[in-house]
Amino acid sequence: MKKSLLSIASMILLASLSFGGIAQAATNTEPAVKPAAEASAPTAKASSSQEEAVNINTASVEELQKSLKGIGKVKAQAIVDYRAANGPFATIDQLLEVKGIGKATLEKNRDRITL
Repeated sequence: MKKSLLSIASMILLASLSFGGIAQAATNTEPAVKPAAEASAPTAKASSSQEEAVNINTASVEELQKSLKGIGKVKAQAIVDYRAANGPFATIDQLLEVKGIGKATLEKNRDRITL
């Protein structure tokens, strides 16, 4: 009988120690990732993309060429020609109607384009 009580008592003691360690780990107030680092990265990205943004309704061939990835002189001229023939772009997705502009090019530049 003494052996069973001793076994049960030691099992209870071990269980409580294990649970205490788990509870302490769960209540650790130190965050795994520092919020300041997360907050500063998007802010920096947002400000740099705003600086590089180009208005496709007013930009010249040279501005389009310089600001947009994968847009050379021919595609930039096609954007200006489309704008001259059809009026200002109503949406960024309307760029897909310009010859030579595909979905991949549009997605690469979506954050660089304003109306």
